[in-house]
Amino acid sequence: MLAKKKKQTIINKAKSHEKDTGSSHVQVALLNERIKQLTDHLKKHRKDHGSRKGLLQIVAKRKKHERYLEKRKK
Repeated sequence: MLAKKKKQTIINKAKSHEKDTGSSHVQVALLNERIKQLTDHLKKHRKDHGSRKGLLQIVAKRKKHERYLEKRKK
């Protein structure tokens, strides 16, 4: 899980306006950070299959957000 301060800094970097906390850009940035944390965890704990499943779910969720952003871009 992301710490509150780290999460807030990520939101501040990715937001598009003052009250933006849940847009797809922000969600992708938060998911990227969570993926980095989980990959580091899985390098140390190779047999943690529960975390591996969670990582795959987060990657799929990020991919859906990125597809949505691509559609909106056109």
